[in-house]
Amino acid sequence: MKYLIVGLGNIGPEYQDTRHNIGFNVLDAFAKASNVVFEDRRYGAVSEVKLKGRPLILLKPNTYMNLSGKAVSYWMQREKIALEDLLILVDDLALPFGTLRLRGQGSDGGHNGLKSINACLGTTNYARLRFGIGNEFKKGQQVDYVLGGWKEEEIKHMDALLERSKEIISSFVLLGLSKTMTSFNGKKIIESE
Repeated sequence: MKYLIVGLGNIGPEYQDTRHNIGFNVLDAFAKASNVVFEDRRYGAVSEVKLKGRPLILLKPNTYMNLSGKAVSYWMQREKIALEDLLILVDDLALPFGTLRLRGQGSDGGHNGLKSINACLGTTNYARLRFGIGNEFKKGQQVDYVLGGWKEEEIKHMDALLERSKEIISSFVLLGLSKTMTSFNGKKIIESE
């Protein structure tokens, strides 16, 4: 049983530390903790790691966000990954900053990366870890906000959020979707000051 863990983002230095690239950041943290590095392969940067004997393929698509489905579809077929063993890491405007929510299915919520994956896979029934980035922008400023950098206040909490994200990935692989949702959804990471 192999798992495909996909962090969504855009390639290029101008996107590196933006809200839209949090999927890449989570995977980078997971790979670093596992002492593995990414190498450029077809449709993305790929790394392989074992978690208690279970093989994980970590993928950061290089197709840009709007074509993420192409990379996901290719690697699922290449590695014969079952739909229930796919986990997508994605930024989410609908969730307040600091909220992490695991779901087993759902709409794209206007997210172009998920829209592309839904179209390529022909389903919305796959697990996604939604990383709340908040929606504190004025009308018409959504693109600038999503492609903008984190505020100083948010950066202070990033290590804890990345740590929790890594725990959720590990739990998803070792315990499954349902138990992981029960264990982590609704748990506060950032305490109100």
